[in-house]
Amino acid sequence: MRRRLARATLVVIVTGATACSAPRVTPPPSRPAGGGQVTVASWYGDSFDGRRTASGERFDANEFTAAHRSLPIGTRARVTNLANGRSVVVRINDRGPFVRGRAIDVSYGAARALGMQGCGTGRVHVEVLEAAPGRGGSSEGRRRTRHRRSTSSLRHRSAPPAARLVE
Repeated sequence: MRRRLARATLVVIVTGATACSAPRVTPPPSRPAGGGQVTVASWYGDSFDGRRTASGERFDANEFTAAHRSLPIGTRARVTNLANGRSVVVRINDRGPFVRGRAIDVSYGAARALGMQGCGTGRVHVEVLEAAPGRGGSSEGRRRTRHRRSTSSLRHRSAPPAARLVE
């Protein structure tokens, strides 16, 4: 009985450890002429649930939303997991990820549909379906203005007396 339990435990551990790294046999999706972006995606969930996003709305971990550093807020994009061919359409409503090598953070709901919630990250193809109208969201303009004000006040400060003496 103990041997069976030990063997079953070993199988679960080995399967769980290799599940994220095991290659899956599916061809990568065909790339449209417009291109897209192949990158590493990660997901975020419960710890951010209910917090405000860059768009001003509250984050819901079960919705199909994503954070991207440069796509305009409100853009709809298809994210395809290259390991298994699954894809979802997400709406960009936040900024991030702020980790080198990653270009998109998807919500937990989108990660679950993509089959990457156990691994945490996965190689994906991101294709813009519908660009957001306007300049990309209500809070972006305020953020840029705030940033400009803070840096412009630094530029107009006078230099210390010792620095002014040098010609």
